[in-house]
Amino acid sequence: MKLEALTVALRPRTSWEACELGMALVRRHAGAIWKPWLLVTLPLLVLLNAAGWALDLLWLSGLLMWWLKPWFDRIPLFVISRAVFGETPSTRQTVRAQLRWGARWWLPYLTWRRLGPARSLYLPVDLLEGGDGSEARQRRSALGAPVYGVCALLTLVCANFEMLIVLGTVFAGLVIIPFDYLPDTLKSLWDSFLEQPHWMNALFNGLIWIAVSVIEPFYVGAGFGLYLNRRTEIEGWDIEIVFRRLRARLAAAAAPTLLALCLMAGWLPNAAAQIAASDEPAAAAQVADAPIEASEEDDSEEEPEPSHTRTAPIREFDSSKKSRRLPSTLGELYGDARADDRSLRDAVAKAMVEPSVAPKHKQTVWKAKNEVAKDEPKARDAALFKELGEGLASALRVVLWGIVAVIVGLLLFTAGRWLGWFRGGGEEDAPAPGEVRTAALAEPEPLPDDIPTAIRRLWHSGRHRDALALMYRAAVESMAARAQIVLVPGATEAQCLRASRKLGAAEDRDVFARAVRTWQYAAYAQTMPGSEDFDDLVGQLAQRFGWTA
Repeated sequence: MKLEALTVALRPRTSWEACELGMALVRRHAGAIWKPWLLVTLPLLVLLNAAGWALDLLWLSGLLMWWLKPWFDRIPLFVISRAVFGETPSTRQTVRAQLRWGARWWLPYLTWRRLGPARSLYLPVDLLEGGDGSEARQRRSALGAPVYGVCALLTLVCANFEMLIVLGTVFAGLVIIPFDYLPDTLKSLWDSFLEQPHWMNALFNGLIWIAVSVIEPFYVGAGFGLYLNRRTEIEGWDIEIVFRRLRARLAAAAAPTLLALCLMAGWLPNAAAQIAASDEPAAAAQVADAPIEASEEDDSEEEPEPSHTRTAPIREFDSSKKSRRLPSTLGELYGDARADDRSLRDAVAKAMVEPSVAPKHKQTVWKAKNEVAKDEPKARDAALFKELGEGLASALRVVLWGIVAVIVGLLLFTAGRWLGWFRGGGEEDAPAPGEVRTAALAEPEPLPDDIPTAIRRLWHSGRHRDALALMYRAAVESMAARAQIVLVPGATEAQCLRASRKLGAAEDRDVFARAVRTWQYAAYAQTMPGSEDFDDLVGQLAQRFGWTA
C-alpha cells in the first residue's frame, strides 16, 4: 500500500467527519462512479422488470433490485478505493472488475449479512483486505466495534432519505396537477394502488431505483471514510506518512554526502598502500641487522636463547592469515532460533489486544489509603452535588404530592355531580319520540323569465348573496342544457367545471368558469365582486347563454 500516494489529508477525525470525507470523495469522482453504475444497474432493472411483467411478478423484480444493493455497492467502493491513491479507474475497468472482484464475498453479503447495519464499514474490510475466517472476523471486530452505532445510524438515515426521494417524487408529480382535477386523480391513484396494475408496479420499481442510485454511492463512501479513519487511528497512517516524507527529504540531502564518502573510500586504500610501501625497506633493514648482532654477542654461550626479533617479521608480514576467513558464529549464538518466527507471532498477538485495537478492556486497580485521601476534594464536590440533587428531588416530590392532593380534594368536593354517572343515576330519560310528520320535499323554484333583470334587482336591493346564488344556478342550468348533460344532485363546483368542457365554444367555457369563481369567492371567502364587474359578468352570461333581457 503506497501511503505516500494518498490524495487526502489523513488525521484523526470524529466519526461523522470521516463520513463526510467519504462523501466528499464520492462527489469528487462522481463521473467515474455513476457512469458504470448506470451501465450495470439500468440494464438489470429493465431485464428484471421485463421478466416480472411476463411472469406477473413485478413486485419480485423490485425486491430483487433492492436486495442486490450490496452487489452494486462494489462499484463506488472499487472507484474510491483506488482513486484515493491517485489511480482513478476508467469506466471500462470498473465494469469489467464487477464480474470477478470480491466474488467469494457475494454469498455472505447477499444472505446473512444483507441486513447488517454496519455493512458500509465491513464491505471495505472484507473486499480490500482479503482476510479469511477468524482473521477477517477479528479485523471487523477491531475496526467496527467503536463505530458500530454510527454505522447503524448512517444506515437508518440513508434508508430514510431513499424513502423521502420516492415520496417526494410522487408528491412532486401531484403538485403539477390542477386543483380541479386533483380529487379525481387521487381517487384514480388510490384505486390503482389497490388494484396493483403492472404499470403502477413498474413505476414504483423505477422510483426506488432512482432513490437507490442517488443515495447508495454516498452510503458506501461514508463507510469507506469510516474505514480510513479507523485504520489511521489504529495503525498511525498519518504518522507513517510524516516519517516517509522525512526519509525522502533526508535521502535527497544525503546524496552529496554519500558521493563524497564513496570518493574517500576509493582514495584511502591507495594512500594506505603507498604508506605501507614506503615503510617496508626500513623494516627489512632492521630485520637483517638484528640476527648479526645477536650472533656476535652470543658466541660464547652453549645454548643461545632465540631472539624475539627473528619471529617479528614472520608475524608482521604473514599475509596468508589475513586472507583466511573465519567461520560464522551466528549459528553458535542463535542456533535454531534464527529461523523461528515465534517472537513475531507473539508480538502480533500482543498488538491485537492493545486498547487502541480492541477498546474493550477491564482493569481493576488497588489504591492506597493515602492516595484515596488526595481524591477527597473531588469526593466532597460529588457529595455536594448529590445532596443538592436529592434536595431538588424531595421538593419536586412534595409539589407533585400536593397536586395529587388538590385533584383528589376537587374530586371529593364535586362527587355529587359525577358519582351518579357510575351508578346510572346521571343518565336522563330520553324523550319519547313524538309524532312523525311527513311532508313533500320542496322543489326548487323555477328560474324567472327575465333572468338578468331578476339578478340585478336582487343586487341593487342589497341582497348580494341571493343575486350571486341566482346567477350561479342559472349559469349551471344553462350550461347543462347547452352541453346536453345531466348533473347529479348536489354537484360541486369542480364537477360543474369538468362538465363545462363539453361546451363547444371557448368563450362559453371561459364565461362559465368566471361565474363559478365569482360564486366561490363569495360563498367561501366572503369576497363580493364590484358592482361594475358583477354587471359585466351578468351581461356576458346573458349574451352567451341567451338569457332574455
